[in-house]
Amino acid sequence: MDLLRILIAILLPPLGVFLQEGLGKHFWINILLTLFGYLPGIVHAVWIIASR
Repeated sequence: MDLLRILIAILLPPLGVFLQEGLGKHFWINILLTLFGYLPGIVHAVWIIASR
């Protein structure tokens, strides 16, 4: 299941974080990072998914 979440996080980083954490602070941080740049959003999303 984590592999699927990581693939989703690469395509749509906020969705990957949402599937892992829900609408918590990490989701909103990821939205901001994705708006500032797509790569920071991906890195954050993969880190959140891999660390849980």
